[in-house]
Amino acid sequence: MAQFGISGDPRVSAAWQDRVIPDDTVKHQSNLRGRVSFGTRGPNTRTTQLFINFRDNVNLDAGYPPIGEVVEGMSVVDSLWKGYGEGAPAGRGPDQERIVTEGNRYLVLEFPKLDYIKTARVAK
Repeated sequence: MAQFGISGDPRVSAAWQDRVIPDDTVKHQSNLRGRVSFGTRGPNTRTTQLFINFRDNVNLDAGYPPIGEVVEGMSVVDSLWKGYGEGAPAGRGPDQERIVTEGNRYLVLEFPKLDYIKTARVAK
């Protein structure tokens, strides 16, 4: 999966640190390729982090109900750098706590091949 949503600015991350987004009513959707879900630590713990499934991950259905789907541009998602693997401590990827406290300074220095979201917009 491609996970994103922690701000590269530690001040912005700090502002969101203790905020949560209440869960929506779950409509049974599966974490299929291209579906977008919030990362959580359990019920009613959603924050700014989301992930896009590179492949079907139905094992995540119980705790991570999809809220959207990539309908165009999945080739862009597929082209994201995957070489760092899972985030620390399970893998060689970025440590979320360090992203929160150090932001892009940490990411640029330690993960030079990492991809970034530069802009985003809501399409109707």
